[in-house]
Amino acid sequence: MTKQYWLVKSEPFKYSWDNFVQEGQTMWNGVRNYAARNNLRNMQIGDQVLFYHSNEGLCVVGIAEVITTAYQDPTTEETAWVAVDLKPVKALKHPVTLKAIKEEPELAEISLLRLARLSVHALTPAEFKHIVKMGA
Repeated sequence: MTKQYWLVKSEPFKYSWDNFVQEGQTMWNGVRNYAARNNLRNMQIGDQVLFYHSNEGLCVVGIAEVITTAYQDPTTEETAWVAVDLKPVKALKHPVTLKAIKEEPELAEISLLRLARLSVHALTPAEFKHIVKMGA
């Protein structure tokens, strides 16, 4: 199966990259948007994920990996909602700001810009690689 690429957003005052690294892995749960939920459902073990600090910071700060496929979100009894487990892979040497992403012609179509409120985004391989290169 072909590796897929994603971006997840978290407000650092609620759950930051540093929290994630300290814990070593996390359950990505609490998603209550159907498009974001569908993205979680499509995640496969080994997929790569960019970790984005939303609201404060507004930047991609690290790379994570999907370590489980979607399962029932234990924070709700509603079967429509799912969670996945992620583990940190590495921090970006230089956080990639939203401003920098907006200035890159190669990233003009990235869903982060078109669907700003979405918490889980699908990325193309080229978008993922470009942001990682920007943060190197």
